[in-house]
Amino acid sequence: MLVPLLNVPLTFLDNNQITHDWNTTICQGLDDAIDHGSSGRFLVGLLSLDQAPERIEAVHRLIDSTPAMEWIALIPETANPSNQFSFLLGNHFNDFHTLPANPTLLFQTLGHAWGKAQIKRSQIEEQTDLPSNQEMVGSSPAMLAVFKNIRKIAGVDAPLLIDGESGTGKELAALAIHERSTRKKGPFVAVNCGSIPANLIQSELFGHEKGAFTGAHQRKAGYIESAEGGTIFLDEIGDLPLDQQTSLLRFLQEKTITPVGSSKSITTDARVIAASHINLEEAVKAGKFREDLYYRLNVLYLKMPALRERLGDVELLSRYFFKHFQNEKREQITGFSKRALAVMGAYSWPGNVRELINRIRRAMVMCETRLIEAKDLGLDRRGELRNIQSLDEIRDKAEKLAITSALARSRFNVSLAARDLKISRITLYRLIEKYQINNNLSS
Repeated sequence: MLVPLLNVPLTFLDNNQITHDWNTTICQGLDDAIDHGSSGRFLVGLLSLDQAPERIEAVHRLIDSTPAMEWIALIPETANPSNQFSFLLGNHFNDFHTLPANPTLLFQTLGHAWGKAQIKRSQIEEQTDLPSNQEMVGSSPAMLAVFKNIRKIAGVDAPLLIDGESGTGKELAALAIHERSTRKKGPFVAVNCGSIPANLIQSELFGHEKGAFTGAHQRKAGYIESAEGGTIFLDEIGDLPLDQQTSLLRFLQEKTITPVGSSKSITTDARVIAASHINLEEAVKAGKFREDLYYRLNVLYLKMPALRERLGDVELLSRYFFKHFQNEKREQITGFSKRALAVMGAYSWPGNVRELINRIRRAMVMCETRLIEAKDLGLDRRGELRNIQSLDEIRDKAEKLAITSALARSRFNVSLAARDLKISRITLYRLIEKYQINNNLSS
C-alpha cells in the first residue's frame, strides 16, 4: 500500500495501525509518491488531501502517473467540496473517508480496493491477450449476461434475432455464436442488407443463372447458398424490401432457394442469424416488415447492450483497443490519463463501441503528450464536471459500482456477493432494487 502525505497528517492512525497486515510505503510529498506509484509495485494508494486548487492539480498529476492503482481519499471534516473537487473524488477515487476516520471501516475499504485492483489488472492482462479477431471484451454484469446467453444459443440450431443499437457488436456476437456451434467448420457469411441496391438483392441473396439478366455471363451462387453448412448473418434485416422478405420466409420454412432465372429450387442448409438496430415490432405494426417473417427469425433472441449500460467496461475496452492498435500510436504515448478515463466513463457514447474505437485511434495519432487526455479524444470535460453535484451522489455512484462488481465476481450469486460486501442478503436485495440493477440473480 502506498500512503502519500500531502500536508494533511494522518492523526487518526498510529504507525502500527497503518502497517497492520499491509506492506506499506509512506511517501513524503508528490514527487516521492509519483516515483513509487509509477513503479507498478502497488495496487492501492491511501491519500490524504485538501481541496486547495494547487493540491487538486497535484493529485491529478499523481493519479495520472499511477493508472493501474485504486485510490482511497481522506478528506477534512470541514470540507465543502467544489464541483472540481467532487469530480476528482467521484471519478478518480475508489472511495473516500472523512477525518477522523474509523480505522476498522477504512481497512475494510482498503481490502475491497485491493481486491478490485487485483481483479482489474488480471482482467486487462487476460483480455489484451485475446487474438485480434476476438473483440468482445467486457466484465460488466450486462456483458457477462450476454456471454452466458451466447453459450446457450450456440448449442441450438434455430434462427436467432440480435437486437441492439448501431456499434454494439451484433456481428461479433453472431460470429462468436457460429464459432461455438456445431457449424463452426462451415462458412460464416455476413451480409448487410441495407448496403445492397434494391434491384440486386434477389440476385445477391439467392444467386442467379447464366443469362438471367444483362451482364449475367455465368451462374453465380448467392450469399445464402455460399453459407451451406455454416451460418448466414443478415445484418440490418429491417432494410430488406417486402418482396424479398417473402423469398427469405420461404427459405426459413422450407430450406430451399430459387436463383434468379431458374425454375428449380435448391436445398440449402444454413443457419440464419439476423440483426437490426430498428425495432422490428414497430416495423411490423407500420407494415414495413412481415409479421410471419419476424416470428420466424425471432425464435431465439439476444439483446446487445449499449456501451452506456455496460458499467465499468469503458476503461477495460479502452486499454484493450489501445494495445490492439498500438502500431498506429505515436511513440511517446503510454496510455490514458485518469482524467480522460473518468470523462470517458461519464460520456454517453451514442455511437457505442464503434465510436470508442474511432476516438481512441484518432487520439493515438494526434496526442502530443505521454498520456491521452479528454481533449485528444474530442470530449468536453467541462460538461462532465457540472454533472457532479454532491457527495451523496458520489457515494451512490461508488456504492452501485461496488455492488455490480461484487455481483459480477460472484456470477450474480447474491449470497456470495453479500458475503464479499460484508452485508446481509436482505440489505443487498434492497440495494439492488434501489439502483435497479439487473435482477438475473441466484441466491
